[in-house]
Amino acid sequence: MPRARRSLWQGRSAAILLLLGILPLGGCEALVLGGVVVGATVAAQDRPVKTAIADSAIQADVGRRLIEFDVDVFRRVDIEVVEGKVLLNGVVPSPEDRIDAARIAWQADGVAEVINELEVQDTRSLSDAARDSWITTKLRSAILFDGEVQSINYSIDTVNGTVYLMGIAQNQGELDRVVGHARNIDYVRRVVPYVRIASPAEGG
Repeated sequence: MPRARRSLWQGRSAAILLLLGILPLGGCEALVLGGVVVGATVAAQDRPVKTAIADSAIQADVGRRLIEFDVDVFRRVDIEVVEGKVLLNGVVPSPEDRIDAARIAWQADGVAEVINELEVQDTRSLSDAARDSWITTKLRSAILFDGEVQSINYSIDTVNGTVYLMGIAQNQGELDRVVGHARNIDYVRRVVPYVRIASPAEGG
């Protein structure tokens, strides 16, 4: 690319970032977007600039929502976003905090998937963790092989036999199928859906 054209492109890219409220913080390791520190520069990404900017916006939105929910939980959660997929890492005090973090992440615009790798610090509050894990795995398998369910749109957590569903359902019928699968699994005490129905645009 000729130097003049490269400089013009870089100038336009910088202008776009400034218009979006993305300002570099000392070096290339952090950005500020909407008042929330975001953990990677667009320039350092292999992703297209447009995709990287969208991911940074999602990351900032999730961070802002976590701050508004609980500052302590926000400090304990690392957020990474790649192509709309949100990865949550860290250690939180309770199973409820783990569930709330995933639920909040799903609320951000543009989220395609939430991968919840948060660990729980106080394991004494988990009753029969092995059974809960079995229930989650069983339900994940059930919806994965259900041709009428887009399983990638759901996160599943089980605590003391209560199944928490989070994500985006294509329609009420799909959500009813997922809830039905959960209720048919042994040892499930109740099902709590934190799931929103997709808008017509999202449903395609």
